[in-house]
Amino acid sequence: MSARILDGRKTAAEIKEQLATKVVTLKSKGCIPHLSVVLVGEDPASKVYVGMKQKACEKLGIDSETIRLNADTKQDDLLNLVNKLNNDDTVHGILVQLPLPKHIDSKKVLELIRPEKDVDGFHPVNRGRLAVGEDCFLPCTPAGIQQLLLRNDVNPEGKHLVVVGRSAIVGLPFATMMMQKKPGANATVTVCHTGSGDLKRYTKQADILVAAAGRPNTITSDMVSPGCVVVDVGVNRVDDPDSPKGYRLVGDVDFENVKEVASAITPVPGGVGPMTIAMLLSNTLQAAEKSCKK
Repeated sequence: MSARILDGRKTAAEIKEQLATKVVTLKSKGCIPHLSVVLVGEDPASKVYVGMKQKACEKLGIDSETIRLNADTKQDDLLNLVNKLNNDDTVHGILVQLPLPKHIDSKKVLELIRPEKDVDGFHPVNRGRLAVGEDCFLPCTPAGIQQLLLRNDVNPEGKHLVVVGRSAIVGLPFATMMMQKKPGANATVTVCHTGSGDLKRYTKQADILVAAAGRPNTITSDMVSPGCVVVDVGVNRVDDPDSPKGYRLVGDVDFENVKEVASAITPVPGGVGPMTIAMLLSNTLQAAEKSCKK
């Protein structure tokens, strides 16, 4: 029997409905949520992601602007722009789309964004608050994974959760969230990475397996125990001459074969991706609510 599909599009739509009510409430108080997105260069994937974010904001009634800069923009000019947005009281959230051109120090740019406007959850202050379990903006993809699980009746509490990948954007913050003694977490967490050796030794133990390695077919059916819940975070382009675009998107999981073993699984696309955008909207509204209470 094939696994139940954890539909990120459907779950994200449910979240957006709830957020729409908050937007109406805020606007009735004279507070208009505003997200500023900065895009440097012409990276095709980044342009698609930014377009999706802006469209989602507009649909929800959140003011959104995309500031597009040339790829040869000087670092100081970008830093000056971030400072300008920091000091603009009408801007509640700032998102600098990654990756940035190689001549720009991403760390320096992200650290300049004020923590209270850091709706991506990447600022060291927000990362530190996350690590010690304090209130903060949660990184959008980890928060989206958590909500996708909980809203589909998969509670990590008491489960063995295995994360493949330790990136600062997904693997590391998600593992940190899941091991905390909080509702929707409190799991036993194992993090696998390039130094782990035989991945199968760990993945076969998982009640919930999160693949965030950034490589197609990292997780195959023989690496998954029957009944495991599998969350595929990967988005990879593979050549496909039958596709009009010449490629198709796949995750890190061998979906067709793993779905015959797992009890539930996320598709790619349509799984974690829509949830990431939903949580960006949620963080932007949180930022606006806090700002308007001052």
